[in-house]
Amino acid sequence: MNMKLSFRWYGKDDPISLEYISQIPGMRSIVSAVYDVKPGEVWPEESLKKMKEECDAHGLVFDVVESIPVHENIKLGRGNVDHLLDVYCENIRRCAKYGVKCVTYNFMPVFDWTRTQLDKKAPDGSTSLVMYWDQMRGLDPLKDDIHLPGWDSSYTQDEVRELITAYGEIGEEGLWKNIEIFLKKVIPVAEECGVRMAIHPDDPPYSIFGLPRIITNEANLDRFLALVDSPANSLCLCTGSLGCADSNDIPAMVRKYAEMDRIAFMHIRNVKIMEDGSFEERAHLSSCGSLDIYDIVKALAENGFDGYVRPDHGRMIWGETGKPGYGLFDRALGATYINGLFEACEKSAK
Repeated sequence: MNMKLSFRWYGKDDPISLEYISQIPGMRSIVSAVYDVKPGEVWPEESLKKMKEECDAHGLVFDVVESIPVHENIKLGRGNVDHLLDVYCENIRRCAKYGVKCVTYNFMPVFDWTRTQLDKKAPDGSTSLVMYWDQMRGLDPLKDDIHLPGWDSSYTQDEVRELITAYGEIGEEGLWKNIEIFLKKVIPVAEECGVRMAIHPDDPPYSIFGLPRIITNEANLDRFLALVDSPANSLCLCTGSLGCADSNDIPAMVRKYAEMDRIAFMHIRNVKIMEDGSFEERAHLSSCGSLDIYDIVKALAENGFDGYVRPDHGRMIWGETGKPGYGLFDRALGATYINGLFEACEKSAK
């Protein structure tokens, strides 16, 4: 197969071992990061070296980093931006030195992703991540103390309020300006190192609490890719993030950007969109959610996609406990489903 099947691993603290991951048929790459270093600091080489060695020992390749976090000051264009950009470039160089070929990141203000519940029980007893609008209504982070799942707990409520106010002042165009500065500094370094930078879409791909969000739809992805027209400036196309807005035609977007060779990494998962725009994460199978996973894989296979693919968030099934969305069983089922789709699509494309 052309594509490189990968699996997110959270290092030594992950209850799922590399030994287990290596037993998933067709598994090739490990997607990980240095998790004990704050954004804006340099990653120690010994951490990267150790991760590479651990993966090698299990017949796996550590060649995808998810992610090198972008410091809020870079996104806001304030304070010590030049120093932070230098540190970011140094981290890319260090990753490349230990064999990393793809680095994901996001440019989401304040919060990486928004859900209202991490363990919503389905009728079959499995649990998954959901975002229900009726649980969000009336919440105001400028007035209330809010602790939603997925929000960075290292911020105090006062810091969150300050950040939300600062982002409100720069707005979407300010964020576009700052992402352009980021790309013009970082992409030449990535090119030199043979690394593809892959931006993860906003999750969900629309504004929440008035925060600007820009990596949200086809028009914005076009604008983003045009800022620095290079294969090193590519997408981490997450079907579940973009797919929870039903205005996004995911198979068409995948086909378009795969044809342009601007997808470095695919996160494949399924979501069910509810009538009011709420959504639930579901099993990977097309019939379980709102996305046609077959059509998505077909678009990749027909364009000879040879980038990285990972089964994204799974449900918790068969009594497994652990980090919500990142259990072994359902993601392994997702990997096997993705393998089967790719084999069928690639063989029929011939």
